Amino acid sequence: MSEPPGAAVSVTEAPPQADVAPQPLAAQRVLPLRRPGRWIVTAVVLVLAAQFVHGLATNPFYQWDRFGYWFLRPTVLDGLRITLEVTVYSAVLGLLGGILLALARLSRSPVLRAVSWTYVWALRSIPLIVVLLFLYNFSALYKTLSVGVPFGPAFFSFDESRLATDMVIAVIGLSLNEAAYAAEVVRGGILSVDQGQHEAASALGLPKGYQFRKIVFPQALRSITPNYVNQLIGLVKSTSLVFYVSLLDLFGTVQSMGATYPGDIVPLLLVATVWYLILTSAVSVVQFYVERYYARGATRSLPPTPLQKLRAGLTDLRARIRREAAA
Repeated sequence: MSEPPGAAVSVTEAPPQADVAPQPLAAQRVLPLRRPGRWIVTAVVLVLAAQFVHGLATNPFYQWDRFGYWFLRPTVLDGLRITLEVTVYSAVLGLLGGILLALARLSRSPVLRAVSWTYVWALRSIPLIVVLLFLYNFSALYKTLSVGVPFGPAFFSFDESRLATDMVIAVIGLSLNEAAYAAEVVRGGILSVDQGQHEAASALGLPKGYQFRKIVFPQALRSITPNYVNQLIGLVKSTSLVFYVSLLDLFGTVQSMGATYPGDIVPLLLVATVWYLILTSAVSVVQFYVERYYARGATRSLPPTPLQKLRAGLTDLRARIRREAAA
């Protein structure tokens, strides 16, 4: 039978449950998910790394006493100096050439675009050793070079073999090769800048040169820096090829010393390896701080430096030890 409107309806309430006393906060603990596979892989990697280091330290074939003898020898340091000079000159000239080629590739002139594309295509296709050997024998093709009116009389001429020293040939060859790769790195960095930046600069009536120097290129450097540093690391190692144009850099010095002292070939190769590791590591450190500098304004907080990471890790470790001791 239905109840009239407004009548009270009795509802049977469930009996109240007994109150459960909550555990104290200190007794509550979140257990992490167990990952045995990760620990097994970590242990295997650590064992292999320990075996590798033990083999390096105990194998008499490496002759670490001879390594210490050769590492700071004046002959090796002279070769290292030549490697640094060739790297610095080639890096600067290659980057400048890459910027010019990138601007030509992005210009509205079909001739400049075609020439830039052809240069990049050709130099990226030809092995570097071929370029160096071609320049080394360039005097056989053109004994004299002249400056004057195109297809007309020459004002003065000079002997190419006198100017093209071994250092000049090495720097020119590496710079020409580096410019081809740097051009694509710079072009990619410029294209990564938001189109609105170009439109805003044009709306303000800023000259094109000012737009590129003050607005576009500084933002493009955030993308250019890591890619070009990879090229720079490759350039450091590519300097070993200048040995084939009679320039005794670090690798060339090691090769010549190895021929003179055949019993020290392995320690000499280790000397070259360690010095190349030091050079590339120094370039990587510079890369980190340059990227960190140009990250200002693009990220909410700058990435921590290695020292800051170490301090944060030690702080977390101390806090974890205190929590474990309190528990």
